[in-house]
Amino acid sequence: MDGQDLVKNTLDEIPQPKNDAKKIIGLVKESGKITGYQLSDETFLSKTDAVQMAKQGEIAGVGIAHRGDHEYLKSIPNGSDQDNLGNLPTVSPH
Repeated sequence: MDGQDLVKNTLDEIPQPKNDAKKIIGLVKESGKITGYQLSDETFLSKTDAVQMAKQGEIAGVGIAHRGDHEYLKSIPNGSDQDNLGNLPTVSPH
């Protein structure tokens, strides 16, 4: 089992993205914590809405994980660090 498989095992769910699924291109942060996302169509979503969209296959490249009672999005390992959520720019919805 390689590192990518280990990371995939930490995901609760890996939804199958639809053909027209959007990608996350930016992170909305407050006090250093991710509170939302900017999608490739320039829309902004809360973490909760983004998790629901990902579960419906509307966001590509992410899986669902949880910490305590909170679900969140996590990058699906693909051999490239450039598209990992943690490497995306911080953006402002204002």
